Amino acid sequence: MLSNIEIARKATPRPIVEIAERLGIPREAVFNYGPTKAKIALVYVNGLEGPAGKLVLVTAISPTPAGEGKTTTTVGLGDALARIGKKPVICLREPSLGPCFGVKGGAAGGGYAQVIPMEDINLHFTGDFDAITAANNLLAAMIDNHVYWGNALGIDLRRITWRRVSNMNDRGLRQIVSGLGGVGNGFSREDGFDIVAASEVMAILCLATDTDDLAERLGRIVVAQTRDRKPVTAKELGAHGAMSVLLKDALAPNLVQTLEGNPALIHGGPFGNIAHGCNSVIATRAALRLGDYVVTEAGFGADLGAEKFFDIKCRVAGLHPDAAVIVATVRALKTHGGVGRGDLATENVAAVRKGAANLVRHIQNVKRFGLPCVVGINRFAADSDAELQAVVEAAGTEGVAAVVCTHFAEGSKGAEALARHVVRLAESGAAQFAPLYPDDMPLWDKMKTIATSLYGASDIIADKAVREQFKAFEAAGCGGFPICVAKTQYSFSTDPNLKGAPSNHVVPIREVRLLAGAGFIVVVCGEILTMPGLPRVPAANSIGLDGDGNVIGLF
Repeated sequence: MLSNIEIARKATPRPIVEIAERLGIPREAVFNYGPTKAKIALVYVNGLEGPAGKLVLVTAISPTPAGEGKTTTTVGLGDALARIGKKPVICLREPSLGPCFGVKGGAAGGGYAQVIPMEDINLHFTGDFDAITAANNLLAAMIDNHVYWGNALGIDLRRITWRRVSNMNDRGLRQIVSGLGGVGNGFSREDGFDIVAASEVMAILCLATDTDDLAERLGRIVVAQTRDRKPVTAKELGAHGAMSVLLKDALAPNLVQTLEGNPALIHGGPFGNIAHGCNSVIATRAALRLGDYVVTEAGFGADLGAEKFFDIKCRVAGLHPDAAVIVATVRALKTHGGVGRGDLATENVAAVRKGAANLVRHIQNVKRFGLPCVVGINRFAADSDAELQAVVEAAGTEGVAAVVCTHFAEGSKGAEALARHVVRLAESGAAQFAPLYPDDMPLWDKMKTIATSLYGASDIIADKAVREQFKAFEAAGCGGFPICVAKTQYSFSTDPNLKGAPSNHVVPIREVRLLAGAGFIVVVCGEILTMPGLPRVPAANSIGLDGDGNVIGLF
């Protein structure tokens, strides 16, 4: 079979204005970035009216190196819905350069279930990440500049919490000392970098509803404290206006197409393990008015991305999803069942059954939010019928169907059965969506509810300083904020090596961060880092240009 990039390169995309016209978007609202990608004007998007389509979330089991294929399934399902006569719009997140050049690879789908132009989407695309980086780092520069020119706000250099960002995995930047080299370079202080996907500016872009809301949220960002512990905001520094100017174009959603010519809005790119893991509210709301089915994804497993989609994005945007798809693979379930990477091609039904405990818990968790769901089995060539049947039986113990899908190799045809099942679920009226916890629950109890209800934990723990920080956030009027958990994506616990469905473990909280502009509290658990590092052999080693100037090695 051809590689992802070879398949994408052989496609003949339609002009993007034709894709827009199919959605009823007028040409004057389409701002082309070349012939195959465009931004949709905010004034048009914000003026959309009419009944909303059905909203379907694609999530997954806990990820493993064997792969699950959540984005591929999202694209395949969207194409299959069009195949059976629906009018779908796919909503995805923008890929980050960090994983592209690190270990995970791109995020445009795979095989014959991709969005194109694949190379552009996985690299610089329409420049949204660059705009977010510039806005974030402008604020950082204005903090240091304010201190340099007299510090009228009385910022305590020991309590500056705003960090710079880079769109590349770079462990050397996690903790740094800035301002070295003499008086002209400002005051020396400890500083650090996060990856762009974890920036509060990224979260704000994804949650803002229009330019006014964007500027207001940017102004609320808390960047530091004074010596007497009073918060200092971006608005007090006078930074939020210029930041909103840098983000003005980035706030408009991006329109591309699948290999089969169906529309996809790709906008925003937060990670599901260290951020809220969902594409933008603006894109999803627009899609719901433009199509009769919206298929969107949330990062990593259902314990992370799906939980944040339900408890943060849906709460903020007033969204009411109609159904969910949980993606699983035989290979990944074998991994959760204890099989090593070198033995995944060998039939092992017992390991699939053991590893299916992970799938069962994810099904139970999605049900806690009142949503009907179906398991999409992303089939690999080496999967045996007995192994696939073991997955079907495991899902059946929870009263949930499992549908074998071959969209990677066959495109929409391979996901047609899944699409028909999703339509039955979405149109059954069975959805009784509700967030996991109420707004007025204390912050500590919200985190404990997530850990004990979804992770199988017996308790959460934190030192005194962290517990006091929870109380301080409540005293500052932020007690109604939802929780955004940052933890390993590889396990329900905080130990990435603990596979399957561990129970009665304790979740240690290392740090809490207030994202006042985004409107949630980040709870950092275990050893998770907000600036990833490159692996021993990064994907960048294999990426380059051929003699004709074509990109090679991108996957």
